[in-house]
Amino acid sequence: MSTIIPGILEQSWEDIEKKIELVLPFADTIHIDLLDGTFAENTSYLDPQPFKKYTDEIAFELHLMVDDPLSYVKPFAEAGFRRFLGHIEMMPNQTEFVALAESYGEVGLVLDAQTPIHELRVSLEDLDALLIMTVKAGFSGQKFLESSLAKVSQLRKEHPFLTVEVDGGINEHSLVQAYQAGARRFVATSAVFGAENPEKAYQRLSEIFAREEEASVSFA
Repeated sequence: MSTIIPGILEQSWEDIEKKIELVLPFADTIHIDLLDGTFAENTSYLDPQPFKKYTDEIAFELHLMVDDPLSYVKPFAEAGFRRFLGHIEMMPNQTEFVALAESYGEVGLVLDAQTPIHELRVSLEDLDALLIMTVKAGFSGQKFLESSLAKVSQLRKEHPFLTVEVDGGINEHSLVQAYQAGARRFVATSAVFGAENPEKAYQRLSEIFAREEEASVSFA
């Protein structure tokens, strides 16, 4: 699957569907933000059923910014989602979440910008990915927090085979910073959907990633 993943945070299905249709021709994965108004002072569309229309065409990963992420896994899995990324800040039991989510597909945990790595309560070997927020979770369009990259660097050093994903303020400049810190998967929201030509913006981010990969291999 792609390393550049368009992210969608919307409150209506109509707006979500417009963005899905926009990226279907060129993306192979879409990141869906789920907010219940408790985790952060923002909400999103919460009904999994309409996504069934698209789950045979494109992969969806679910970013659970909610109270008790465990309760959302099954309904979204039944709608066709196969990657689940749950914030630990309001997660009663990380082990239960990981066990349930991995029974349906890929599982990752998420650390908000202020949450330290030592708050993780499961073995990172049990995860398909770890998502590091590079903004305070809850709203699109925020400025990239370079301070979050310390966690990315630490994870890359201590767990080199773990896929580290980043989300928040990703653009052509911050993608390079995050890649060099150790991230290998990038959620791009405003950088894609706020661009005059979303496909060109997506391809440009993909080209930058490929350039960094080539430079990394050459350096090694």
